[in-house]
Amino acid sequence: MFEHEQHIVDTLLSEDSNFKRLYHKHAELNEKVDAANSKSTTVDDYHLEDMKKRKLLLKDQMAAIISQYKQTTLN
Repeated sequence: MFEHEQHIVDTLLSEDSNFKRLYHKHAELNEKVDAANSKSTTVDDYHLEDMKKRKLLLKDQMAAIISQYKQTTLN
């Protein structure tokens, strides 16, 4: 995730508590989705789709923070 901006992600993880919270919540949901997809845990389709949507929302929020950082810092 955000491989091309890894240096920005690393900076934000150390400087922005909101970004760090979103990042860790995304990672947590990613693990749950992966476990559900591999059938190591049982999750009904509704909850699986809900987790995927929340994960995408978190990613969108992180992308917005990265974009704002790039605009304010790199310009």
